[in-house]
Amino acid sequence: MPRRAGRDRADAQEQRSECEGGMNTQRRAPWILIGPFLLLFLLTFVAPIAYAVVQSFTRVDRAGLFGEQGTSTAFAGLSNYVQAFAGTEFLASIGRMLLFGVVQVPVMILAATVLALLLESTSARWPQFFRAAYFMPYGVPGVIASVLWSFLYVPGLSPFIDVAALVGIELDFLGPNVVLWSIANIVTWAYTGYNMLIIIAQLKAIPDEIYEAARVDGAGPWRIARAIQVPLIRPALMLTTIFSIIGTLQLFAEPQILQTVSPAVGSEYTPNLAAYNSAFNYNDYNVAAAQAVTIAVAAFVLSYAFLYFSNRRSNDD
Repeated sequence: MPRRAGRDRADAQEQRSECEGGMNTQRRAPWILIGPFLLLFLLTFVAPIAYAVVQSFTRVDRAGLFGEQGTSTAFAGLSNYVQAFAGTEFLASIGRMLLFGVVQVPVMILAATVLALLLESTSARWPQFFRAAYFMPYGVPGVIASVLWSFLYVPGLSPFIDVAALVGIELDFLGPNVVLWSIANIVTWAYTGYNMLIIIAQLKAIPDEIYEAARVDGAGPWRIARAIQVPLIRPALMLTTIFSIIGTLQLFAEPQILQTVSPAVGSEYTPNLAAYNSAFNYNDYNVAAAQAVTIAVAAFVLSYAFLYFSNRRSNDD
């Protein structure tokens, strides 16, 4: 009996060890699977951001008249940020993009929502064709789109300007008071179809039973869109709006291309252009890093504020 009891204890201990080993393997399995992604995420996303933040708080000291005796780095505190905001152009570029976003983003989201609702209505014809047609501008690179639209903005090349001149209307798409909205037109043309597809994906997730119940109650297309579809696509609308807010502060290719045809677009017309100018025209990478960090913080603050007020309004409703 003692021998059998000892064998039972050994078997129980072996089973306990196997269970513990199996549990440890289960705990390690998710980390093993997600490990490559985390490593890539740290190297390509976290590390560059951390390096930019560090660079924004350092300065480069050059020994000699042209730095021929070597360079050294030192902690700069907030001096790079002070220098970035010392000139009025960077602040003006941020204000310009805020104005751009306040006008362009709602117009684009409204257009994308209307197109999505029309293409997902029961009376829509050839929805696949029009879906592809509206999405097609997104496949055109921003540089190419800006070049194409610049032909429609430049006097002597634009048919719109020529037709307007025939009826006595003088158009100047590249003037200082209009060029911002000419850029907004390019962005709206390029990204409305992209946002439309996100909203359509949300519309397709609405169960058919909800539509059937609404039709049984006598609801027409307008009532269904207003009372059912628009409230249920709220997550998609929030997502597209946040993407558009971030994209507004990242505006770069369109104004850079229009610089060649419009004197009103300066080298610091947008925050991204200002950072690019500091880095590659003035070789002041530390100030450029400070400007880049400022742009990132502004994008985070605006996105968080939009989410906060949207969720608060949703809870109040």
